[in-house]
Amino acid sequence: MIEIQKGTGKYRVTLIAVESGEDISVIIYGGEKPHIGAVSISIARPSLENPDNISSSTSVFTLIGHKEDVIAKEIAESVTKTTKRNTVTIVGLHIDRANKEDIDCLVNNTKESVKQLQKMLTNNKS
Repeated sequence: MIEIQKGTGKYRVTLIAVESGEDISVIIYGGEKPHIGAVSISIARPSLENPDNISSSTSVFTLIGHKEDVIAKEIAESVTKTTKRNTVTIVGLHIDRANKEDIDCLVNNTKESVKQLQKMLTNNKS
């Protein structure tokens, strides 16, 4: 299991990754009310444009009233393309009455966590 945290206070984001054989599950939560907002699964496959490259097919399930679908999909696809592994992501980030700056901070902390995870996973594949 891998755990990464970025940010402080209401901007803290926690990423937990669990390797399940050849697959990986990533849970990202944070803000003032962690929860499950969206779930995505990205399946590694050869690119349709160039079969030598890895691409992915991704499905997303968003809980009613939540807006994490875009970031959940982006993370699953990014991890899958980097690692060539099927990836499930669960994302839940919330700050009450969040403004643009609040959302940007949570998203940036999330993206930094994912970058660190990808480096860790690719460095472990020697």
